[in-house]
Amino acid sequence: MKTDRDLERQLASIDRRGYPAYKGLRGTYDFGDFDLDIAHVQGDPFAAPSQLAVYVPGDVSGLPACCRDAAHRRTATEDLLVRRFSKEAAQASFKVGGSGKSGFIGTSNPGPEILARSACEIAPDGAVMLRFEAGLPAHGRTIDARAAARMLLDLIPVCVERALMLDDAGRRAAQKAAELADDQRAVRSAIRERGLVAFVADGSVLPRSSSVSAKPLAGARPFTSPESMRVTLELPHRGRVRGMGIRRGITLIVGGGYHGKSTLLKALQEGVYDHIAGDGRELVATDETAIKLRAEDGRVVHAVDISPFINNLPDGRDTRSFSTEDASGSTSQAASTVEALEAGARTLLIDEDTSATNFMVRDALMEAVVAAEHEPITPFVERVRALWERHGVSCVLVMGSSGAFFPVADSVIQMDAYEANDITERVRAVLADARLAGTYPEAPGLGVSAGKASEAGEAGETSASSSSDQDAPASRPLELGGRLERRSTGRLGRRSRARGGDGAGTARHEHLKVRGRGRDGFSVGSYDADLRLVEQLVDAEQSAALAQMVRVVLEHGLLDGMRALRDVVDEAFRVLDEQGWEALSPYGDAACGLARPRPCELFAALNRLR
Repeated sequence: MKTDRDLERQLASIDRRGYPAYKGLRGTYDFGDFDLDIAHVQGDPFAAPSQLAVYVPGDVSGLPACCRDAAHRRTATEDLLVRRFSKEAAQASFKVGGSGKSGFIGTSNPGPEILARSACEIAPDGAVMLRFEAGLPAHGRTIDARAAARMLLDLIPVCVERALMLDDAGRRAAQKAAELADDQRAVRSAIRERGLVAFVADGSVLPRSSSVSAKPLAGARPFTSPESMRVTLELPHRGRVRGMGIRRGITLIVGGGYHGKSTLLKALQEGVYDHIAGDGRELVATDETAIKLRAEDGRVVHAVDISPFINNLPDGRDTRSFSTEDASGSTSQAASTVEALEAGARTLLIDEDTSATNFMVRDALMEAVVAAEHEPITPFVERVRALWERHGVSCVLVMGSSGAFFPVADSVIQMDAYEANDITERVRAVLADARLAGTYPEAPGLGVSAGKASEAGEAGETSASSSSDQDAPASRPLELGGRLERRSTGRLGRRSRARGGDGAGTARHEHLKVRGRGRDGFSVGSYDADLRLVEQLVDAEQSAALAQMVRVVLEHGLLDGMRALRDVVDEAFRVLDEQGWEALSPYGDAACGLARPRPCELFAALNRLR
């Protein structure tokens, strides 16, 4: 293996040459305490930065065994190391100048969510691999070797030493991250065991500093659970923790405007991910299959059975296999609901502010004016009980203007100046008076007496879980049509790690071109996916990973109208789990810039291809 001295000599030999001479630097260099790998060199200083990685042995990284002996701890520790290196790189970046991206040093820059990322991987023995980007310096398109030497031989080693070679303080920080991961894992386990949709710890800070910031709002009122909904969890490191447990079934979140309804729901929808300490939501956890639904005017729909919600269209179209390039609010929300069930969602999250009104409710006056036979939409309020009782799918809804969901709810939370109150009994009493006045008919949920409601809830939970598998809608095949170009056949397999090489038995072929648009979506070949309203995608790197997963699916011809979409998604994640981030690299070398999405997000991306 070449050394850092060899790299120094190579740099001196290409000073003032044309930028392509940098490509001769590719390879791995021994720096003593770590190895530096120059995997991909940019074409010119204005192109995307070069891809590099460092490898720090376990006896040098100093990672405690407790930070790497389980998958959830490794992910939390990898997240910590990425944040440490990103901070150091930001300070070293552009300390050498030049044209274009000259002098840039950077890696993933995570938000408050803890996600598995291609930027960092920890081996069981504590060895660390961290991937990053660097803009090799030039003036115009002429190499500045002195600046490159300072960046590669001085600045980057300092970043590695400070971020990845842990002193006592660094080891304590890593241990705390691993312990928080243990506690978060315990909360999620308790959610499943206790029949909960979500848990919100007392003392959590839910409001964010602004609509475009993920930072907690300074001075915000800490969350306090209503006594009637309070549960106590015993966590391995924090000990006894109390908070609000939202039981499975149908839960309404109500209250006046600006009192915190949507804030609570947003915390729940992002509670499918673990959060870092100090975020305020580190002990807010939601059923990991939960999917946030909303109207998406203009979205594409591929052969979805929306007949449970929309039927008997005036133009005679078959809604049992409904397709459109330009869905309305109601048809898009109906399609998204069915797609969520196909993806395995056990919890649906809905805010009336982002829903199609005619999909959600239809009041008595409208029913009196427009006869039922002239209305093709069966509103969600008439289906939500069946989703729970027949399919075991819970629902948490934010409602601020309509009381139509009160009779079918199991529990009601009122947000009052960001304080949560359980008003289930008060709603039950109001409904009893309304029925005497003939306003509301008898209905399940709060439509029964207090004693029977509890019994119905327990019985409903048991029967729902036992019948959900046989009643859940089957996953349908997805066929995109004649534009699909099959690039290879068979199961998704491993490619060779050698640069430019192909795995045994896999023919060399051109890959579909991928273009990312941050969290908004991506294009793969001639296909485009609009993900702007897939609200639980929290990081642009998740979208980037989805784009590569879709590329692999398309190149292997899996969307052929034969395989169920569930099988396609399962296969894509099987390959990612078995082969790692290299499986998503078109050229065999993984790079930073990818974060693991949930399977339901891959469902969403495939369903939105056009």
